[in-house]
Amino acid sequence: MTIARNRGIPLAGVPEEIQTEFYRKSIHLLIALVPFLASFDVGSTLGILALGILIYTHAESLRLRGTPVFVISRLTIASSRPRDMGHFVIGPITLGIGAMLALLLYPEPAASIAVFALAFGDGFSSLVGKLFGRIRIPGTGGKTVSGCAGCFVAVFAASYAVLGHATPAIIIATAAMFIEMLPSQDLDNVLLPVGTGFVASLVAPLFM
Repeated sequence: MTIARNRGIPLAGVPEEIQTEFYRKSIHLLIALVPFLASFDVGSTLGILALGILIYTHAESLRLRGTPVFVISRLTIASSRPRDMGHFVIGPITLGIGAMLALLLYPEPAASIAVFALAFGDGFSSLVGKLFGRIRIPGTGGKTVSGCAGCFVAVFAASYAVLGHATPAIIIATAAMFIEMLPSQDLDNVLLPVGTGFVASLVAPLFM
């Protein structure tokens, strides 16, 4: 048994590629809730993320064996790119791992900035790039100038909201933009929060 590619609620006049990216990045944006949950208890938040990864891994394994899991499998299909079809979709796993590493490796406020870079920086980079990307950057695997600019603006806004200072926010956003340029495919869900969090952990204390 297989599931046909189903977008759920089609968006009139919107190309399928953009709809796919919209669904993918809507899931991405949910990871922005992690700092809020971690403010109550980091251990429990890590447990929730780990459980989510395990549940998704099991659901995705069942889907590939022809036994789709209600809601999870349909969301997976709706947010799958052409290269993902017929394969294990690893994006949600690296998304969860990236958020977990941010919490494990860095203290506040670097941890929150790292997660926000993952949620907003990567999310807006892809959406802006798909919608307005015309100029591609050589050696980046198809990344666009507008997409990288979207990452910079999103991470700058998030960093400024957390730190309240423009200078460290610019430094952190610039680092995130260059990390986003790397042709890392789904591994950007790990590289972006880890790299951005590292820079934030160095810069943020200087302005606190």
